[in-house]
Amino acid sequence: MRRGSAWIRWIVIGLMLLWSLFPIYWAVNTSFMTNGAAQSTPAHWLPVPGTLSNYTQALGAGTVSSQVVRSLLNSTVEAVGTTAATIVIAVLGGYAFARLRFRFRRVLFYTVLATLALPGLATLIALYKMASYVHLDNTYLGIILVYTSGAIPLGMWIMHNAFNAIPVTLEEAAWIDGAGRFRTFRTIALPLARTGVAAAGIITFLFSWSQFTFPLVLSNGITTEPVTVLLPALVATRQVAFTLENSVAVLAILIPVGLVLVLNRWIVSGLLAGGVK
Repeated sequence: MRRGSAWIRWIVIGLMLLWSLFPIYWAVNTSFMTNGAAQSTPAHWLPVPGTLSNYTQALGAGTVSSQVVRSLLNSTVEAVGTTAATIVIAVLGGYAFARLRFRFRRVLFYTVLATLALPGLATLIALYKMASYVHLDNTYLGIILVYTSGAIPLGMWIMHNAFNAIPVTLEEAAWIDGAGRFRTFRTIALPLARTGVAAAGIITFLFSWSQFTFPLVLSNGITTEPVTVLLPALVATRQVAFTLENSVAVLAILIPVGLVLVLNRWIVSGLLAGGVK
């Protein structure tokens, strides 16, 4: 009976992996084909003959390549800026909620967490109006501030759990030795919570990189438009070949996929911080 359950479980996992990974495989496969080979029948399961021309067009010289490179740069600037701002606020806020004792601490903390249940699109118009009023629409700063407002609750929750997992006796020992609150935070708590910082940073970066609707509304051109907005525009207007579109899609997922593969251990350990003391 157990062996049969194990087989069913592995079959279900295999089907889920196939469902999730096949579109990525097909995009990578198509990106190495010529446009004629990609549109021929029967379909080619391997890029034979293979070509790098799509990638040279996407990253070389020309109007489309300049748009692709600029959009990748925009995505990087906005994701890195959001990650930096979120980490600073989430670390300080998470430590305050985990260690400091003040009135309405629990109420404020759960209010912050409650915003996670609020659909992001519900605030889209209000945020756009606010950004336009202060002339921050179509700017890096405006987009980063909007992203940060959505990333802070989850980041603060991760950091709260990470600091809660650290025995308070370590900080009390530092206080007895004469260390102040900030020095204790900087030399004891923060280094021990580095897995939480890494997890919050990685998740925030992925959250920012994958945004579509917010930058679609807040960006008015290629000066701030991320690759997630540029790619659908290329597809909708049919400005480029189908194979080139797939090469741009592959370039768009390389950074987040590489980040997850390399730092997966930090994500898991950071999210589990505080689960067991």
